[in-house]
Amino acid sequence: MADAEAVSAADQPLWRRVVDFPLVAMVVSIFTLLTAAGLSSGIAELILRGTHIASGQRTMIMDVAAATAMILVYKLFLRHLGEIRRDDLAGPRALAQTGVGAATGFTLFSAIVAVAALFGVYHVTGRGDASFVFFALVAQGLFPAISEELLFRGVLFRWLEEFGGSWVAMIVTSALFGASHLWNPNASMVAAIGIALEGGIMLGAAYMVTRRLWLPMGLHAGWNFTQAEIYDIPVSGSDPHGLVAAKLSGPPLLTGNGFGLEASIIAILIATAFGLWLLWLAARRGEVVRPWWVRRERA
Repeated sequence: MADAEAVSAADQPLWRRVVDFPLVAMVVSIFTLLTAAGLSSGIAELILRGTHIASGQRTMIMDVAAATAMILVYKLFLRHLGEIRRDDLAGPRALAQTGVGAATGFTLFSAIVAVAALFGVYHVTGRGDASFVFFALVAQGLFPAISEELLFRGVLFRWLEEFGGSWVAMIVTSALFGASHLWNPNASMVAAIGIALEGGIMLGAAYMVTRRLWLPMGLHAGWNFTQAEIYDIPVSGSDPHGLVAAKLSGPPLLTGNGFGLEASIIAILIATAFGLWLLWLAARRGEVVRPWWVRRERA
């Protein structure tokens, strides 16, 4: 956290000290971020109402509007909150970290597909459809990566870590990340636990390693895009449109039972192992934050 700016509480008025307290800052950030996303998406929908734009393109435009609003709110307001102020969307290595994340997401999920094929549960059945590639890049790749990483890592993880330390932040955000997928098609408790373990740990650790959102955003986007648009595998239960036509068949523990390979024991073991390695790397770099009360006592 070399780029963080520590602000002395004694120099701040009472209202600012209250707002800057980690849990208060977290609530303010969640409300502001979700309000901005909802308003911008709603305004875009009103503007597009009555036009002849197809529903898929309309959804994509609304997603772009929401993601843009969330980034602006973060840059203009949220990064200035807290006793330790920093911008997790800054840094000269933004493109490099995003690219490394996307390449890692592709490689990781390709390895998962390869193992699934070896076990005979993933089968290529023919040629796919490339006409949805750009739409999927936005709808299933970029928008979830931006919106979910801003919310779960940029807000929830950051402020929970500042209050309760890194381990509390990791446990709580991973559990919430998994639970948020329970409303997806074909979701189950196994799927939610899988998302919490493989996604929550991996993305949280990626954030800890770099103290930026670029790596987890790239990893998230690459992971989603690869499974849906390359291998024709459902993304958290959503329908894919891959470059190949494929199907999953076999034991639910290996196929994900309609949710996709994310809910399979194959993905859970491989991605969680990678996430734990990232977590070890973050600890080795000294990126484990102690709870707020411990830091205060030592200070």
